[in-house]
This record gives sequence, C-alpha cells and structure tokens, in this order.
Amino acid sequence: MRTPIHATKKLEKLIKKLVKPQSSNEACGILGKWNATIFYVDRKKCWLVSNARTQYVIILTDIKASDLRDIEDVFKNAFYGQLVYDEIITDFERIETLIGGLDFLPTDNDRKTTGFQNHRLQDLKLWQCQFGSLENMPMKELSSRMNGMPIHLGAGKKMSDYTTSIDAMKTLLNF
Repeated sequence: MRTPIHATKKLEKLIKKLVKPQSSNEACGILGKWNATIFYVDRKKCWLVSNARTQYVIILTDIKASDLRDIEDVFKNAFYGQLVYDEIITDFERIETLIGGLDFLPTDNDRKTTGFQNHRLQDLKLWQCQFGSLENMPMKELSSRMNGMPIHLGAGKKMSDYTTSIDAMKTLLNF
C-alpha cells in the first residue's frame, strides 16, 4: 500500500528527487491522498500536509535537505504524534500499515484542499505573531486547533455536513 502526497509547485522545486511522475493506476489506501505545501517560519522550512478526505492537518517543522531521505519516518511519527495529541487512539503499527510507503507526486490542482491549506496558513501567521519564534510555537497544539475548527465536508448544505477534521479522522480510522 502506498500513500500519495501531492506537492505544490513550490515544494516540488525543493524535493525534485522525491517527486515521481503521476501514474493513474495506483490505488490509494483508506486514508486517501494527501496534499503538501511549504511555508517558512523564521526562515526555516516547514511543511503543511493535509488529508484531502478529512482536511486533517499535520505540520512538519524545520525540514532540511538531510531530512528528506528519512521523510517517511518523519511523516509517520508526526502523524501518529498528532493523532495521539488529538486523542484519536490507535497503535503505531496500524498507522504504519495504513500509510505504507509515501509517493510524492506533482500537484493535482485540488482547489478545495488548496483553499483549506491557504486558510490554515493564514491562521498560522496570526499565531506566529502571538508566539514569536518557531521554538515558542507549540505545533501540535496549533495543529489541533486547526483540526478542531468546524469545516464543511459534504455535498449539500445540511448542518450534518459540518464537522471537524478530528471527528472526520476518527470516523475514517475507526471504520
């Protein structure tokens, strides 16, 4: 099982060696595809990775070129750590099997997910003014705040279509 992560054009330029050409015959796992973008805090590269199905957000901080060879472990540990922080209890082995390996692909121009990511980046800029430097920013707490915001994940305009990313991820993982 492989998990596709679609990188934005900006991120694609930085991780050229990891990006594979897109093949349409690959099947996604239960988590579906993810989208990743890059942003900077104190001139340090950080990644905002969000799940397209649930809009669940993970922040990878201070990613250097040397970290790219172990990016799968960094992602899995950050994802598991965020799930534990958000009180979505599961074991690490299950997460590892659900994710499998990571495939970095070129952008898929998913406008809905890009819109969510841009909104989350604006929230991060606001909180950056509050906390100051990257070392003072509690990233797991900030990710949890973003994942706890009400979002619309349905096709209609019913109140039942509104949820939080945390609840959507709980539903997805506890099938």
